[in-house]
Amino acid sequence: MEKNIDFTEVSSIKFGKAVIAGLIGTLAMTIVMLMAPLMGMPPMPIGKMLAGFMDIPEVLGWIAHFMIGTVLALIYVYIFASLLKGNGFVRGAVYGLVPWFVAQIMVNPMMGAGFFAANTPSPFLMVMGSLIGHLVYGAVLGGVYGNDNEFKTVQSKT
Repeated sequence: MEKNIDFTEVSSIKFGKAVIAGLIGTLAMTIVMLMAPLMGMPPMPIGKMLAGFMDIPEVLGWIAHFMIGTVLALIYVYIFASLLKGNGFVRGAVYGLVPWFVAQIMVNPMMGAGFFAANTPSPFLMVMGSLIGHLVYGAVLGGVYGNDNEFKTVQSKT
């Protein structure tokens, strides 16, 4: 017996899957960024940096970091995922270049680091660390989210 699933239910499943994938991707990126000094890179405590920039307690900076990762995941799922080619990991990693580039040309300057971290003690290492983090975020996001084929299949059965 086939179960009819309406569009709002499919949309809710897609939204929930995007949020979970975003949180897991952000966690993976966070682990890489916190381990940066072990790889010879400068410390990159994103939550602490956001807290300092927004003048809020550090715990709220970390919450903001995960919220940003979740919003970026929703943007990936609803705009980019269907436009990119390859499996989920590849599509996600390619998407990771978008927030990385935005961070280099908008976020870094707003936080005082300059374009491509030019105002930091180690610009190249900061940019490379950010690139690695965003590629990991995107690959994990895309890998966890997968693709929309199951949603297309469900919609075609209704």
